Amino acid sequence: MQKLCRCLRLSRGAYYRWLRNPVSYSERYNGEIAEKITDIHEKHPDMGYRRIRDELDKKHGIAVNDKRVLRICRKERIQSAIRWKPKGCTRNDTDPEHVARNYLNRDFHAEAPNEKWLTDVTEFKYYVGVEVRKLYLSAILDLYDRRIVAFKIGDHNDNPLVMNTFDEAVSLEPDAHPLFHSDRGFQYTSRPFCTRLKKHHMKQSMSRVAHCIDNGPMEGFWGILKREMYYGKRFASKADLVSAIESYLRYYNTERIQRNLHLMTPVEYHENYRAAA
Repeated sequence: MQKLCRCLRLSRGAYYRWLRNPVSYSERYNGEIAEKITDIHEKHPDMGYRRIRDELDKKHGIAVNDKRVLRICRKERIQSAIRWKPKGCTRNDTDPEHVARNYLNRDFHAEAPNEKWLTDVTEFKYYVGVEVRKLYLSAILDLYDRRIVAFKIGDHNDNPLVMNTFDEAVSLEPDAHPLFHSDRGFQYTSRPFCTRLKKHHMKQSMSRVAHCIDNGPMEGFWGILKREMYYGKRFASKADLVSAIESYLRYYNTERIQRNLHLMTPVEYHENYRAAA
């Protein structure tokens, strides 16, 4: 044994400590973390290692860094199930009645709720037998807390879908007078929509032509929603798809913690502001 220790340049004390405890504390702790990570992954297969780390910190009281979680995920072969597939359904109006300047100008920071709202419409597909049908989601996002203020789901990408979304947002936040930003979709350039904004004392802002990044956080939200809820799945009925969208939006607002919101959900961050005001 002495010769072996000399060859390995190991002290006898270290050898006997290893003999008593062949698994180190760090390895045992990593094993405990791995069990928690596995549970989180089974419940939320869409989560990558950064969101898993945030979940460990927020809901399990385990404070570890991203690199450690990444090493454990690789060892356990845990990987997010989502894949990115860029899609879009914006239809610019060829003869717009009203076009506004880009007052937002990519300033995606807000000091308070209802200071800046973003909006857009996105498309989903479901199947009735072999027939492909479409569904559209219109939503309004608050830049302060990244909360979905209001949303509507419809069979058509038309003016009523957008108007109803706006009307619901106003009914939920009657005192809100935000800067209201959108792309140049035909609904947002219509005179009736412009009139609605003026009636509620909101300043309209629009993205420039072919500059998706001007509405970046809204486009980013669509990416999050579709990667975590839609891509890789086949919905066999409208009811199933509507239910999945509504369920995800509730989850996003009330359960999905975000690192840029200090590990709070959008609703928690919103309520914290209200409590401090």
